[in-house]
Amino acid sequence: MSSDTLVLLERPEGRTQWAFEHAGRSYAVFTVGGELHVTDGACPHHGGPLAEGLVRDGFVTCPWHWYSYELATGRCRTAVGYELRRYPVVVVGGRPHAALPAAAPARSWSEILRAHARPGESAGGTAGGAAGGAAGGAAT
Repeated sequence: MSSDTLVLLERPEGRTQWAFEHAGRSYAVFTVGGELHVTDGACPHHGGPLAEGLVRDGFVTCPWHWYSYELATGRCRTAVGYELRRYPVVVVGGRPHAALPAAAPARSWSEILRAHARPGESAGGTAGGAAGGAAGGAAT
């Protein structure tokens, strides 16, 4: 937890589930049996807003496609291969906090593009080859 960021969970009055954003990401909070559960805010299936879902018997059901996740484990009971990411809740000074991963450092566009480049290919060689082939085909 040393690299985690603690974010205070401020419950809106009268709510047992709500959403919040931190470092550009959305999270959902659910109160079940007096215990707080913090998850990703978007459903792993197709990104539906989980904080707007139905909570029953320790499961949250996404309002978009009815995929259902166990809040205690993140396990999807609707389909194999989906799991809801959960985050620990810690109490600091008598107040609950979500232990969220530290935000990734900002990267330049060149770093982002290099990370997605195919090994062994340069951007200039690939683009030039494609353009040359198209130009040659048009001239024929």
